[in-house]
Amino acid sequence: MDRGFEILKGYENSGIILPTRKTALSAGYDLQAAENVLVSNKKISLVPTGLKAFMLSDEVLMIYIRSGLAVKYGVTLANGVGVIDADYQDHIILPVVSFFGEFEIKKGMRIAQGIFQKYLTVDGDKIGIGAARAGRFGSTGEF
Repeated sequence: MDRGFEILKGYENSGIILPTRKTALSAGYDLQAAENVLVSNKKISLVPTGLKAFMLSDEVLMIYIRSGLAVKYGVTLANGVGVIDADYQDHIILPVVSFFGEFEIKKGMRIAQGIFQKYLTVDGDKIGIGAARAGRFGSTGEF
């Protein structure tokens, strides 16, 4: 298979459902919370999905908060849009923040959507200049 999602080891029996598109014309695959997480007012909380993604080398998985959570509850991704690169083979964990006060994300709640996309590089791009990815947030180096 070229692209998709896998349930991580340790989460196989936790009731996680692989992401799906809800309609024939939906672009995004709904990602669910793998655990209950209490999101505090204006503080970043990390929501595990129990998933990792795989894709072709010229693709990226873009992660967006579901619009209903943003509009009704003021919940958003702390980084605006999540970017999951093809060489990221670790747990997809979502950094969320609430602007309307405390909010509880319940296990199984659909909180974000992932959209696989092709991307372009500049002429003369040198692939593999940096070190191999080794970690999660900020794993490709300092700011």
